[in-house]
Formats: sequence, C-alpha cells, structure tokens
Amino acid sequence: MILLYEPADAERNAGFICELERFGDFELMLWEDWSIGGMSALAAKLSGLMVLNRTRQPGAMRFLEDHGVRLVNRAEVNRIANDKWQSFGMMTLLGVPMIPTYREPQSFPCVMKPAGGHGGHGVDIIHSPAEIPAIAPPLVFQPVVEHTADVRAYIIGNQVVGAVKRSSAESFKANYTLGGDAAKYELSAAQEQDVLRIVRALNSDYVGIDFLLLPDGRHVFNEIEDPVGARSFYATHDENIAELLVLYLKELEKEWPFRVKRQ
Repeated sequence: MILLYEPADAERNAGFICELERFGDFELMLWEDWSIGGMSALAAKLSGLMVLNRTRQPGAMRFLEDHGVRLVNRAEVNRIANDKWQSFGMMTLLGVPMIPTYREPQSFPCVMKPAGGHGGHGVDIIHSPAEIPAIAPPLVFQPVVEHTADVRAYIIGNQVVGAVKRSSAESFKANYTLGGDAAKYELSAAQEQDVLRIVRALNSDYVGIDFLLLPDGRHVFNEIEDPVGARSFYATHDENIAELLVLYLKELEKEWPFRVKRQ
C-alpha cells in the first residue's frame, strides 16, 4: 500500500509513519507537484493501487480518483473536511448542532477562521472590521462561544477508537500541538451518536471529529480533520492507533473492487 505525504508533513509526522510501517507493508511516496503535469505523473504511478492519503489536496485527490487510484480517505472526504463552509453545510443537512457560521462578520468580537485551515492555525478573535486582512484566503466568521474544552473523537471506519479532551488556560485555542492540555475522554451517548452520524454520511475511513463542550453540558460541532493527527491520542491512550488503522486497512483491501457502505 502507498502512503502519500507532502515532504514537509512527512517530516513532522515521522513518528506516525514509523508506526504505520511497523504494522503494515507501506511504500512511502512524497509528492508536492500539484500541477496538471505533476498530478498526471502521480496518477500514472498510482493507478490501480490503494493509497492512504495524508495530504490536504482535495482537487488533486479528485483527479487521482478519476484516474483509477483507490484512495483512503476518498476524495470527497478530503474536500469536505478541508473546507469549513462545506463541512458546516453538511452539519446543517444532518441536523448536527454547530456554531452559527457566516461568510461575513455579524457582530464583534467574533472568531475569524480560514475556510481551509486546520489545527487552529490562522484562527483569531477580532474586534473590528479593520482586523480582517485585506488579502486573505477564504474566511468564515463565528460568534465567540463560551466553552469549557474541545473534544476530538478518533474514528476508524464506523468505530470510535478513542477521544481526547483538550483545554488551555492560555488561549481560546486548545489544540494539543499549540500547547493545550490533553486528557482521555469518554463520549456521551449523544456525542457518539452525532459523531457516527457524520462519519456514516461521509463514508470515511479514518478521520477526527472535533466539537466544543459548552458550560451547560451541550456540545457543538467544530471541524472534521482529514488527515487527522494522532499526537494527543498517543499521549492519552494505551492503544496504538497506527496498529488499529492497519488492521482496518487490511480488511478494506479485501473489499476491492467493491466498497461497502457501512451502517
């Protein structure tokens, strides 16, 4: 099986790559040429193969799928997860509770996020229109929501394999890679129901679903992570998520050329 990374991401995730290679037979492929010519060359190398995609390149992944490449996760998962406007639209259709999200600020202060961002990067609280960059990627705006922590649920197929509660006393961003504290967390029945509703609609293979915990005990959707990082999982769980993922992938290979819709 091919393990596809961009070079800089592979360097940051060297530990996870080593764990995957310890449990499965992977060929690591590094790629960063997303021009038409580059994608054509990559598709020729990968046609007919199963590829564990660890990039955030939805357009390129659609191109590869159209040229016979078997992707895990599929291109549509990568597209929705890496466009907050698309993911929030999906939550509206599914009836999953979420923070109201707009293309323009409705009031101040508000939270400003890059629509294609991840890991808390580029997320800021702004207090006036003057703080919106004149030149910026597509943005989404949300009201500031008081919350006690955020939670990431890790899902392989249709199984929640673990969850992590993240909090920070220094910042409203609780991401573990940005210095937040992490602790193992047990999802409530309502939280697990919403998480599984999302992954069943996506027909995803391996994603993270993030939501905020509100002071009154409710939860609201925050974002989908594909590819999802596993540092906070390893810091809080005894299980090896790379091993769990490889076991799942071996079962997935048996389904080819069909792909089972999991209920």
